[in-house]
Amino acid sequence: MTAKWEKKGTNDGILTFEVESDVIEKALTTTFNKVKKNISVPGFRKGKISRQMFDKMYGEESLYEDAINAVLPEAYSKAVEEAGIDPVAQPKIDLKSTEKGQNWVIEAEVFVKPEVKLGEYKNLTIAKQDREVTEEDVDASLEQKRQNLAELVLKEDAPAENGDTVVIDYVGTKDGVAFEGGSADNYSLELGSGSFIPGFEEQLVGAKAGDKVEVKVTFPEEYHAEDLAGAEAVFAVTVHEVKGKEVPELDDELAKDIDDEVETLAELKEKIRKELEETKTSQADEAAQAEAIKQAVENAEIVDLPEVMIHDEVHRGMEEFLGNMQRQGISPELYYQLTGTTEADLHQQFEGEAESRVKTNLVVEAIAAAEKFEATEEEINKEIDELAASYNMEASAVRNVLTNDMLSHDIVMKKALDVITDTAKEA
Repeated sequence: MTAKWEKKGTNDGILTFEVESDVIEKALTTTFNKVKKNISVPGFRKGKISRQMFDKMYGEESLYEDAINAVLPEAYSKAVEEAGIDPVAQPKIDLKSTEKGQNWVIEAEVFVKPEVKLGEYKNLTIAKQDREVTEEDVDASLEQKRQNLAELVLKEDAPAENGDTVVIDYVGTKDGVAFEGGSADNYSLELGSGSFIPGFEEQLVGAKAGDKVEVKVTFPEEYHAEDLAGAEAVFAVTVHEVKGKEVPELDDELAKDIDDEVETLAELKEKIRKELEETKTSQADEAAQAEAIKQAVENAEIVDLPEVMIHDEVHRGMEEFLGNMQRQGISPELYYQLTGTTEADLHQQFEGEAESRVKTNLVVEAIAAAEKFEATEEEINKEIDELAASYNMEASAVRNVLTNDMLSHDIVMKKALDVITDTAKEA
């Protein structure tokens, strides 16, 4: 095969290559043997039409699409290798010549990986991260655990306060007409939680059991229901019950209720401190690493980043996200309905991060190349064992899913990231 690469722009061009006639003929025969099974022709039993008769009736050209789809992946891969280019997206294919008995000539419009001009990526100076856990942090965590054990106690003839829970019926109307989703019976609402429309909960502070309250609100401009966005509405609210929180005393008994591995409040506070220190250290390390990587990317120059790379990253992210939703039993249609969003909204959400991820990957790959990092057989085997343990799989199953090239790529990328983060200094 002779592959020819002709650049058109900075990072795109035309790759011309051929597929040998014998390979094409073999693919045409295989395709014909598949399609003839469903063809009925007078004088022939179903599936027994001859190739000559098929070509006369339907034309050999009717087999071309399936045939080229069968041979294209390998032929394109060989052409890419021969041309020494690094494509970053699926090519746009054009069959230039399909003469019978001759090699087929194919042109592929290809976008290739852009040039990355590295800047400083070692010994970067980043902001000092806060890893200190204060007594206030410990007390706040302890108070949260204490509040989690609080019980709701009925308040007899007492006004509702922020933090109380009211049990209510409500009916919402707009211009005197009830609207869909605007009513409920025996709904438990914690005042001050911010779970209702702004202004709703505040108007129930001071209400008692048995009160009827007219609540007037204005829906937010960005409200998901377009007919209510920015609209004024009135809710007729009936208060059935008012419940207040009764929190337990802060003592050794509470400590044992919170954590059965401790005996005293002092022990619990020390355990909370250690947990907070581990969490805060981990978060600080992650923040420091993220800042170092961001600096390395900002210090680099990427020459004419192809828009198709960002487009593909957006769709990869969306497919992965929606796939995770599907595995939880939530279809894309149901997700959009539950969140009040559209496919376009999700696309826009992923667009915000796609360019940054693409640039980061390109810079990290360039660093790995500059440092001449490679993955040893020992490192690949270790990676397989760790993945198998992480996903509770057999090592052989991991090998069936991931190729050595994929594993090697991940390993050298990690090495490149370590060069950035391990040499960074906080100041």
